[in-house]
Amino acid sequence: MTSASRGREVWLLIATFLVAVAGLIYELIAATLSSYLLGDSVRQFSLVIGVFLTAMGLGAWLSRFVNAALPGFVWAQIMLGVVGGFMAPALFFTYAATGLVQGLLYTMLGLVGVLSGMEIPLIARVLKEIGAPEFRFENVLTVDYVGAFAASLAFPILVVPHLGLMSASLAFGVLNLCVAGLSLLVFRGRLGFGVHVVWAVALVASLAGVWKSEQMVAVVDAALFEDDVILSETTPYQQVTITRFRDRTRLFLNHSIQFDSYDEHRYHEALVHPAMSHAPRRARVLILGGGDGMAAREVLRWDDAREVVLVDLDARVTELFRDHDDLAALNAGALSDPRVQVINRDAWQYLEQMPGPFDVVILDLPDPKSLSLSKLYSREFYGLLVQNLSAQGVVTTQAGSPLFARQAFWSIEATLAAVSNPFAPGKGLETLPYHAYVPSFGDWGFVMAAPVLARDAAALPGGLQFWTPQQWVASQVFASDIEPIEAEVNSLQDHALVGYYLDGWDRWFR
Repeated sequence: MTSASRGREVWLLIATFLVAVAGLIYELIAATLSSYLLGDSVRQFSLVIGVFLTAMGLGAWLSRFVNAALPGFVWAQIMLGVVGGFMAPALFFTYAATGLVQGLLYTMLGLVGVLSGMEIPLIARVLKEIGAPEFRFENVLTVDYVGAFAASLAFPILVVPHLGLMSASLAFGVLNLCVAGLSLLVFRGRLGFGVHVVWAVALVASLAGVWKSEQMVAVVDAALFEDDVILSETTPYQQVTITRFRDRTRLFLNHSIQFDSYDEHRYHEALVHPAMSHAPRRARVLILGGGDGMAAREVLRWDDAREVVLVDLDARVTELFRDHDDLAALNAGALSDPRVQVINRDAWQYLEQMPGPFDVVILDLPDPKSLSLSKLYSREFYGLLVQNLSAQGVVTTQAGSPLFARQAFWSIEATLAAVSNPFAPGKGLETLPYHAYVPSFGDWGFVMAAPVLARDAAALPGGLQFWTPQQWVASQVFASDIEPIEAEVNSLQDHALVGYYLDGWDRWFR
């Protein structure tokens, strides 16, 4: 075998690794984008994986109809560079313009899957054509699987934090085009002039897209959000966007609003002060979630709150609201207060270390729109939480809207009530549901729970803008269209809460 043939064999195996990396990255980008834009991450990831694998199978079958393997492989790389590379920009711009993205998402994903499925059969045929000695198809598959493994590691650790979805899509499109270009070089003279021209045009367009990707992100953000976008970045956990109009600041996570500085005091005062005022002791307080520091700000209004532990998964969020002066001002510098300890960990893992007992626990967690979030509203999670609660401790959780997702709200209340009371064997926790109007969210609900709920409340601290004893009394009254209804307890076995939540919001807004 000549050195040229040996070089071509080595290149084809390297190309197998590179195209495997690019293919899986496209799949992960599509899955992440669908969960950001459409919600319900488990459903969207499952659909994306199913469509992609089915399309790959179709592509492998269609490869038999490609008469010339080498030109077929090069053309597949060029098309992947264009379709896969511009997939994220196309989806973002379409969603910003129309609010509809599912049709285009699955069309582009299907095409990427078909082209990706053709790659390995075509490479195997080219290897046979060049007379690779002792050719074994399993060697090609091994390199392909190693490439997929490398992509699965790189995506959350390197790709998303350093590139973001828009730039990553375009960058890996360039990778496919580089594979095509090097194949043209390695096999020079075997393909016509036309493919070189198309490849060059596609490469220039893709490189221009990478160069202008930040500007494209800015254009999409401007179309998606009403106010000026002052920060938009993708962390390993979520898309973080902060907008501002005059003195009004809003935080969005995965394009869902988390607070508006005009009315966030209503939400955070309602979340924090009922539990704090009903707790006999407030010396040690745990906040799960609440990385913006607003809940911590309210806790620190109580002079006897000596230690506040805030556990939030995303270090970037707590960093922003601690270190940026204008954002830290919104929480009155709470995350820099010496009484506050910030821990960036998964809430479940933190509680498993048994860090309690805590006198008050405040759950300021995202809505249970996916299984990964629903587990933080499960009977098992609340059971673990109670083990870290003092005998007279009090828990409060945000529980979504009793109007928009009525059954979900009452499922959270039923789940807390079903948790075994460690200080009264055979009984559950005492619960007290309540709600308040927050303009940014609508009618919003909360549930307070404890082994024994004190009926007398301590005097509220000064400086509150919304919460009063009269508001507390009114908040416990539920109109007939939001009053209690039957709902299942949410557990890790069935995750009934996710279905309640999605059905409720879909009924109102889709």
